[in-house]
Amino acid sequence: MGNLLNGIHFLLSYACNYECDHCFLYCSPSSKGTFTLKQIKQVLDEAVKIGSIEWIYWEGGEPFLYYPLMLEGMKLAKERGFKNGIVTNSYWATDTDDAELWLKPISKLGIADFSVSDDTFHYEDLAENLSKHASLAAQKLNMPIGTINIEKPIVEVDLVKEQEKGTPVIGGGAMFRGRAVETLIEGLPTRKWDSLKECPYEDLIGLGRVHVDCFGSTQICQGLSIGNFWEEPLSQLVSKFSPKDHPICGPLIRGGPAQLVKTYNLDHEEEYVDECHLCFLARKALLDKFPQYLGPRQVYGL
Repeated sequence: MGNLLNGIHFLLSYACNYECDHCFLYCSPSSKGTFTLKQIKQVLDEAVKIGSIEWIYWEGGEPFLYYPLMLEGMKLAKERGFKNGIVTNSYWATDTDDAELWLKPISKLGIADFSVSDDTFHYEDLAENLSKHASLAAQKLNMPIGTINIEKPIVEVDLVKEQEKGTPVIGGGAMFRGRAVETLIEGLPTRKWDSLKECPYEDLIGLGRVHVDCFGSTQICQGLSIGNFWEEPLSQLVSKFSPKDHPICGPLIRGGPAQLVKTYNLDHEEEYVDECHLCFLARKALLDKFPQYLGPRQVYGL
């Protein structure tokens, strides 16, 4: 296939100082798995070989928990000609002036996107919304700033789909994978399992971007990998990726999570909240069958 990969997102660490209900990756203060500088260099060198990479993102968990490592990684990425992006919960921005201290070194490293979480999962007490300090400091340093707003799921009515009788739609932006499957689905409307016939969120064919962790997982969706880049170089994994032959992506492309259930004859409930909900639980059931392509286990809450 033609290589369309243009972004590599480092899950710099699974550790996070928060333990949010909507977290795709089950991150928490006790989560294990952090890159070393040597590992970062190896991945960046592979990114150069891939040839189409433009962006390197630094995420987690919370990347600012490993601030010197993130800074050095950004520097190495910039030296190789990549644009840097960061996603953070802004725990470090206790005051706008203090936030500037954290961001000044970053502003000199070619930061092209700086995204802060600004929602009630992180800042229910809006008087103590640290993302506001981070945003103000970034503006003062002329850094491009964006916000990520994910709220608790609410049931809305979509009158566009059916003018006569409204169809329930779930708003709020949370995706029902990871910890959200345990914490956020209660009371939400559900759909028949066999109607969930597509993957509406991820490009399983063209890739676009992958998330990498220190265990070697090359994830195209949280917990869904194209292989392990410590066992086979990342540039080779990407170039030889055949989505239709992949044991998980193949069924998903042919008929979504419902097809994944049918292909492997998995036990299932009659209804699920959405495609992500069924897909996540189906993949969790297949962990032991396809450890090379599903994991790490902690992303499934294990």
